[in-house]
Amino acid sequence: MNQDRDLAIMIVDDHEMVRMGLKTYLMLEDGMNVVAEAGNGMQALAMLEAGIEGGVPDLALVDLMMPEMDGVETTRALTAKYPDLKVIILTSFLDDAKVVEAMEAGATSYVLKTVSSEELVYVIQGAFRGMPVMNAEVSQALTRGLRQRTAKEDTEGLTDREKEVLLLIADGKSNKEISEELHISIKTVKTHVSNLLMKCEMEDRTQLAIYAHRKGWAGR
Repeated sequence: MNQDRDLAIMIVDDHEMVRMGLKTYLMLEDGMNVVAEAGNGMQALAMLEAGIEGGVPDLALVDLMMPEMDGVETTRALTAKYPDLKVIILTSFLDDAKVVEAMEAGATSYVLKTVSSEELVYVIQGAFRGMPVMNAEVSQALTRGLRQRTAKEDTEGLTDREKEVLLLIADGKSNKEISEELHISIKTVKTHVSNLLMKCEMEDRTQLAIYAHRKGWAGR
């Protein structure tokens, strides 16, 4: 951290009590100064556009679920317009896809509001240096989110009906059972299975079942 001045922080959260609590704590922390507060992303952008005393803050603590502009959109807009501004998502909401979206939008770290005050300071200091800090829970959510996205991309070459057939194969269903469940002929089922074998580059339905399970598509 720059020892010549305090770290300038902006808090973006639609709950006034949260902003007040964060500001009260951070202002007591040596080397940190809350220079701006906003109730949502639109307000934050407007404030920065109008100009904040001291210039653009070093770092913004941004809530995820906000009206008008959520945390992901806010992060994307802030980092695009102010590339030197570090963003930390600070939220009580943990969703695999949202963690991925937030990090891709430019957030340095994603932190749950259950974090201790000492841990939050550590995360802020790390973000200022460009080092992402995540606890195990968030890190696992990020990994799951990336895996789910990969799985989704891997199925883009399959039709919706082929995906349905693949999942039923993974559940151990026979062609007759698949035919009855999907209300299609056995001949049509066999055609879908042949297409799946070709597209997935597999030799038999057992390999298809294993493939679906490994990708995490089955058993949902």
